[in-house]
Amino acid sequence: MGEIRNFRSGNHGDPPPQGSMPRRLAAIIVGDIASYSRLMQADEEGTHVRVKRIERDLIEPSIIEHHGSLVKTTGDGFIAIFDSPVEAVRCSIVIQQNLIGRNASLPRESRIEYRIGVNLGDVIVEPDDIYGDGVNIATRIEGIAEPGQVYISGAIYEQIKHKVVCGYESLGDRKVKNITDPVRIYRVLPDADAVGRTRGRRENTLILLLGLTLLVIAGGVLWYLLMQQAGNTVERAAAPAVSPVASPSPQPPPRETATQTPQPSPSVAASTPSPAPSPSPSVTPAREPEMITIRGGSFAMGSNDDPTERPIHQVTIKPFSIGKYPVTVGEWNECAAAKACSFVATGKDDAPVTNVSWTDAQQYAAWLAQASKKPYRLPNEAEWEYAARGGTQTKYWWGDKLQPGMAGCKDCGDLAAEQPAKVGSFKPNPFGLHDMGGGVDQWVEDCWHRTYQGAPGDGSAWNSGDCTSHVLRSGSWKNDSRYVRPSNRDGYDTNVRYPTHGFRIALSP
Repeated sequence: MGEIRNFRSGNHGDPPPQGSMPRRLAAIIVGDIASYSRLMQADEEGTHVRVKRIERDLIEPSIIEHHGSLVKTTGDGFIAIFDSPVEAVRCSIVIQQNLIGRNASLPRESRIEYRIGVNLGDVIVEPDDIYGDGVNIATRIEGIAEPGQVYISGAIYEQIKHKVVCGYESLGDRKVKNITDPVRIYRVLPDADAVGRTRGRRENTLILLLGLTLLVIAGGVLWYLLMQQAGNTVERAAAPAVSPVASPSPQPPPRETATQTPQPSPSVAASTPSPAPSPSPSVTPAREPEMITIRGGSFAMGSNDDPTERPIHQVTIKPFSIGKYPVTVGEWNECAAAKACSFVATGKDDAPVTNVSWTDAQQYAAWLAQASKKPYRLPNEAEWEYAARGGTQTKYWWGDKLQPGMAGCKDCGDLAAEQPAKVGSFKPNPFGLHDMGGGVDQWVEDCWHRTYQGAPGDGSAWNSGDCTSHVLRSGSWKNDSRYVRPSNRDGYDTNVRYPTHGFRIALSP
């Protein structure tokens, strides 16, 4: 534990031995496990094994995936540096959200939760450590952070506030140990959490409305029974005037007798909550997305514009169909209403659904296939690019120069905004497909590979290798125009939701 105390005491601010000391401006992540001593006291060996597994399976791969470098692990923490503040914050969010999933089934006292602080500063770099006030500030920010939270400095905030789509809560200026000037600190509020809170409020409101509805129904039932009792009393009072020779008991009218399923009595109908429970997904007809049939063919996949898009290689595509638009909020919420998709999306029905993980997209595809009895699925990466190009080989499907109003991105023209435009707001490509570039990032079937070296040439999905990340295509309304090129590709963590991520659906013949 002595090593950890030195790490916390600010020794990273002490200069290393004199000599040539390379310096660099870097985004620094400092992570530390909350209540580590208590966890070790309760189960020393088990906690040690779990921490090492988290470092191996989550922290180190996430840092590498976001183009950072792990400087060191410290028993109950880690330090990493990044050239990009955006990637540093994205990595921090991914780590925290993955830990939420890992901890979900554990009792609270057994959960391993990290506090994470992120700062931008000039640091001295040595082979196995870094030094400087930039590291010290990141350490102090981490010490202020709550378990499971990401706190960032004002310097990081200024770099990412228009680039990473999430919420930020200003915690004001804080005086931190061994640092002369106060540090402005922000708490990062990932959109997934914000959606969760919104959903919780919505569910509470629905529960309140349901309670009021049942109260009104109960009042109506009580009133009906009282009126019925009063009517029966009047009928009994009038009974002597009726001849005892009258027919024994009135028969139901012939029309009612012929009805196979009797209607419930008013008292039963009044006590039945409305609306009735939704049918099971297997019998609920799904609203199928509008599809475009794509004839097969061959094309040159990739480009020389980015290392991830090389080498350019020839691919043959079989006929298939693909969604004319990305899946919308309205279409997604039908799956959510059938209890087959894991959250209710917010926004207008004709807007593309966002904040979807690759796993979420697969849930929708599986539900749609089951409900429609058709082989719906995600498109694979080769199919997506073939469809996005629309038979062209230019930089964009419309040519080599950016043209306003052709796609939804940050610098694509007037229609670019703080949220994605409704589907179909931009011109279709030659295949009749909308938003195949801009709008929302779109998941495809394939696992993420950094280059096309070894990629299949038969148009099938590339599902070999490490599939903890999957491929995203299209770019989003938050990205600049280079992301809307048909050849652009990126990867992201399979089970993590991100506010600009959506998808479209494909259909085998």
